[in-house]
Parts: sequence; C-alpha cells; structure tokens
Amino acid sequence: MAENAGRITLWGVEVFIATAEERSITAAARRLGASPSAVSQQLTNLEGAMGVTLLQRNARPVLLTPAGEIFRRRAQNIMNEAEQVRAELAMSDLRALTRMRLGMIEDFEADVTPQLLTHMAGELTTCQFLLETGASHFLHDQLDARALDVIVAAEMGEALNGLEVHPLLQDGFVVAAPKGAVDRKGDVLRQLKRMPLIQYTSRHHMGRLIANHLSRQNLRLSHRFELDSYHAILAMVGQGAGWTILTPLALMRARRFAPKIDVMPLPFEPLSRRISLMAREGILQEMPRGMATNLRPILQDSIVAPALAAYPEAEGVISLL
Repeated sequence: MAENAGRITLWGVEVFIATAEERSITAAARRLGASPSAVSQQLTNLEGAMGVTLLQRNARPVLLTPAGEIFRRRAQNIMNEAEQVRAELAMSDLRALTRMRLGMIEDFEADVTPQLLTHMAGELTTCQFLLETGASHFLHDQLDARALDVIVAAEMGEALNGLEVHPLLQDGFVVAAPKGAVDRKGDVLRQLKRMPLIQYTSRHHMGRLIANHLSRQNLRLSHRFELDSYHAILAMVGQGAGWTILTPLALMRARRFAPKIDVMPLPFEPLSRRISLMAREGILQEMPRGMATNLRPILQDSIVAPALAAYPEAEGVISLL
C-alpha cells in the first residue's frame, strides 16, 4: 500500500483532472511531467480515498464513470481554491513567494526575458523562477494545463476565455524581400507574385494567421518552402530564393540578415498580432498587472526602439500598448 493511500491530495486531484481532460494516462503523465506509473498510482490512491471508481482506465480512450463525472465538476473548484489561497498568501508578502512559473515567446528570450527575470529576482528574493520558452500556442496550452502561472505570448482569440489579459505590444506584419529585388515605385504586389513566397509554418499560430489573411485577400501565392525558423527564412530571402511575410519582432530575432533584405509594408490589407501578458483570471491578484507594467519600458528600450532604428519602414507597424 502506498504511503498516501487513503488521503485526498491536491496532487491526486490535479492528476485526475489531467487524465479526465487528456483521456489517456500516458498523455496526462506527459502533460504533468510525471511517469505513467506515478499517474496510475495517484489515481488508485484517490479512488481508494473516495471509495468509488472514478475512471474506466482499461477503456481507450479513458472514460469517466458516473462518479467521476460528479467529482470532475468539483475537482476544478478544489484546484482553483488551492491556487487562490497560494496567491493570497503570496500577495500578503511578495517576498515570501517561493515559485513563479513563467512562459515567454521565443522572440523575447534573448533581449527581454533576462531583464525581466533580473528585475523580479531583486524583488522576490526567495522565489525560484521556472522559465518555459516556446511558440504562443504551446504556452497557451501550458497555461491552460496549469503548468505555467503567467505567459507572455500572442493573443489567440478563443483561448482568452477565463484569462486576464494585459496588452504589451502591437506587432504588425511586413514584407521582407531580397535587397533591390522590388521597385517600391512600381506595383509591389505584382512584382512579389513573380517570386516564391517563403512561408512561416502554418503549424504555428502566427503562420495560420498569415495564411488565413492571404486567403481573405483572395491571394494564391506560389510557395515551395514552409519553415519554422526566422533565421532560415531570412537567410533564404537574403540569398534571393524568395520573399516572406514576418513581423518586426521576427526580423529582430534574425537581424544579421538586415543588410541583405528590403522591408516594406504589406501591399494589401494590413495585418497585426498583439503580444500580451496573460494569467488565469483572479488567481494572482495584482501581480500580472505589475509584471506588465515592468515589462513595457523593457520592451520599448530592447525591442521597439531598436526595431525602428533598424527598419524605419516599421514605423506605425510595431508599437507599445
């Protein structure tokens, strides 16, 4: 018998929620960073403590029993209350906060994230910071799965339900073409159509945003390459292999290619994304707002001002919110 059998633990409740949502012990273990055997043991302990079977674990996918359906409605409230208590205790003395799980888009990892963490470490002297960097859709999934407390990422429409959102940066899209390949005084779109479009991958939110926008403009553009690396895309543009659509923030990630490309506005309807700081609503009280306040001057000095200096064509395209 496991040591904690017969006890209802927060970890057991969290494991149950993950398994109920993922419909798979293996997927729940991957989401929680635990082993399948540990997840299975926690479920056994929880069912032993409750005195009922909550999940049909032999089914594929895993199914909730009638008792499991009832408990699921209460389980989320249990976790919400636990997080609220943790937040209230931390907010009573921020210096006593022991853990902060932060997710940041990769675009910020070199210029912005170190400055923010250094600032926060000076205020939260006993806090351990756990940083996850990745694409916006990944960070939203991690926040939804409660694997992160706060994320800085692109807003994603329906994913904003239940979140408090603090806008930081408007990041519009521009054209990047091989140096001298486009006569800006002529028909820019017609000239671009003669070259292949090097697309940012539609497996990521930003790529889907671009693809959907082109579709709304009834534009069918020739493309052979769909890549997930700003550096690879701009290297190919710089070599004359085609043109691309990216944001000034993306251009700054691969700024060494600036001498080989020309940047210009989109020759059709404008498109932009909004980068915001997000947290689950009502959990961390004033902390997310304070973090957003600290982030804005860092973004202005490290992102916006350098981007406009490197690419004057981005004036009005990238701006602080």
